[in-house]
Amino acid sequence: MKMRFEGQNCLVTGGGGFIGGHLVDALASEGAARVVVVDNFFLGKEENLTDAKRRHGDKIRIYREDAGDLSSMTAVVWKEAPDIVFNLATKALLYSFFNPPGACRTNLDIALVLGELLRGGAYGRLIHLSSSEVYGTARTVPMDEHHPLLAETSYAAGKAAGDLLLASYVNMFDVDILTIRPFNNYGPRQNDGQLAAVVPLTVKRILRGEVPVLSGDGQQTRDFMFVHDTVRAILNLSVIDGLQGQVFNLGSGDETSIRSIIETLCRVMHYSGDIRHEQARKADVMRHCADIAKAKALIGDIATTTLEDGLRKTVDWYRNVGWKT
Repeated sequence: MKMRFEGQNCLVTGGGGFIGGHLVDALASEGAARVVVVDNFFLGKEENLTDAKRRHGDKIRIYREDAGDLSSMTAVVWKEAPDIVFNLATKALLYSFFNPPGACRTNLDIALVLGELLRGGAYGRLIHLSSSEVYGTARTVPMDEHHPLLAETSYAAGKAAGDLLLASYVNMFDVDILTIRPFNNYGPRQNDGQLAAVVPLTVKRILRGEVPVLSGDGQQTRDFMFVHDTVRAILNLSVIDGLQGQVFNLGSGDETSIRSIIETLCRVMHYSGDIRHEQARKADVMRHCADIAKAKALIGDIATTTLEDGLRKTVDWYRNVGWKT
């Protein structure tokens, strides 16, 4: 039986990252002739690609380059001749608080580079991974793809700018771009160090015998999705023709408070100690929940892993493979 990406050359910017590494695994397993990774490893890790390289050998090619640099990307793209590019390169949301212009500019620069290369015929299709952060705090729940873009951090502003930029390229140059906005992902290999998110930080603290931390009152909500479900949905959408210029949310459709996430992790990890409360983070989105009807109508069920099952799988990975306390 023919696999969906058989014979295709695929390029993944940010392929050494959390979602990117899982996407590289999946593309290679789906028969891609080559999977080219472009990553400057700002937060990505070469270990995220170890399994893919072991299983698929020379099919995986890695370039330690900046996806926002036009000359670097031009050299890579013309050498590797990808049929399709998946854009997952970015810097973490929390980088906004360290370097606001850099967090914004990274997202826009990468979109500009990939848009220009696509316009010039260097490859055929762009699957652009945006972020639910472009919406800001929910004005309506659930949030569909027409929710206004109300970015609350410079990271989110850069993501929104990149989305708008690439939409303009579709309108001006009739290029093939599909934009996907994932909500909050978690799972094995998620960054646990600098600029880490709540799930890996909480797991890390408990494994090290430290007290988990709750920012603010914990009533902030997110739509959490297990990374394997996200990657499967990305691939399912990317093989459908006729989606040029469209935007799709990917999430579970369930609204979960940060307090609930931490309490569930404590239960899964058999932790019964205290939770330390800290001041609320500035510019924190207060409410998120995805309307996934548009994507679901095309590809069926999206988040098939329950939150508790996904958190158990995540904890097991970090206990057995990830951090060493």
